[in-house]
Amino acid sequence: MTNGLVVMTPSSIAYSGTSASINADGSVVFSACSSLSLNGVFTGDYDNYMIVMRSTSGADINLDIRMRVSGADNTTASSYVRQELYAISTTVSGSRVTSDKARFFVASSSNRNGSTGFLFGPFLAQPTAGRSIQAFGLNGAEIYDEAFTHNQSTSYDGFSFICSSSNASGLVTVFGFNQ
Repeated sequence: MTNGLVVMTPSSIAYSGTSASINADGSVVFSACSSLSLNGVFTGDYDNYMIVMRSTSGADINLDIRMRVSGADNTTASSYVRQELYAISTTVSGSRVTSDKARFFVASSSNRNGSTGFLFGPFLAQPTAGRSIQAFGLNGAEIYDEAFTHNQSTSYDGFSFICSSSNASGLVTVFGFNQ
């Protein structure tokens, strides 16, 4: 088998909002959703994964992530620790937060929002790490750089995005690294 990226078509999805569906190519299109869950995208075939999303929202929002297994999110208190850097105009700043979820992507009312994230070992029964970078269309261009760890030694088959406020629309695709 050739090394490279393999599209991971969800076995099912769940959402809260107007609509969401799985496309023939394995991507998921969603409209005005406050949450979106993808099930069955992590398997024993691959250790590491990439998630790519284009998105827009009626307001400037965060899309937080929770790891998911058998159709249920892991909401263990203080199990996600995130570290972030953001560049707005000529200012660069950062923060660190411990929570029951982690910021992973962002969206704004601009159509110029693009996000790429990586999850390391989500299907392995060990703590999971994640890393993401966003091009954010607010103020012309902003950069959001996120990293998180999740301390539960659980094998996950999916994840959920939860909007901090408002709703998000867009397209998301999950890829496995075949190596």
